[in-house]
Amino acid sequence: MSHETPRSLENDGHRTVLRRADETVVLYARCGSVVTQHRMDLAVAGMTLRPGTVLDGEAVIWRDGRLDFAAAQSRAASSVTRARAGATRHPASYICWDVLQHPDPAIGDCRRRPCTERRAFLLELFADAGPPVQVTSATDDRTSPCSGTTPCASRAPRASSANAAGRAIRQDSAGG
Repeated sequence: MSHETPRSLENDGHRTVLRRADETVVLYARCGSVVTQHRMDLAVAGMTLRPGTVLDGEAVIWRDGRLDFAAAQSRAASSVTRARAGATRHPASYICWDVLQHPDPAIGDCRRRPCTERRAFLLELFADAGPPVQVTSATDDRTSPCSGTTPCASRAPRASSANAAGRAIRQDSAGG
C-alpha cells in the first residue's frame, strides 16, 4: 500500500481515511464522502488489515517512478467504470500517515495518544497485514505530520480530514 516516501506529498494525491470493517473496507475523502468505488484497488489491499482499523493517509498513483497528481485527479473525477479501468493500468497506493483507531478495543481511538505510540501501533498493524502492505521508512521528516516527540492531539487538527476521521470512527464503533 506504500512505496518509498517522496520529499513532499502536498498536492500529489488525495487525502483518504481508510476504515476496515468486519466484511469490507470503506474509503472516505477529506470531506467525509465515501470514495471506495473509485479506489477499489485500495479497498482490496485494505482487506489485509484487521477489522476495526482506521487509518489516515494519502491515495496516490505512481507512474514512471513518480507521483502523478493528474492521474489521481482523473481517477477521482471519472465514472466508476473508468476508475476501475484506470486502476488496472495504474494501481493506486496508499501512503499512511497515522492510525486513528486500533482494532484492539482496549486501545481503540488513538487520536489523543502520542505520535510515537501511534507509530508503534501502525507498524504493528502493517506487520500483521502481510502483502501487499509494505512498510518503508520516511526519507524526510517533513513528510510526516507528526514530529514523533509531541502528542498529535496538541497540534491543530487537520480540518480537511476531520469529517472523514470522525465519521469512520463513529461507524466503526457502531459496528457498521
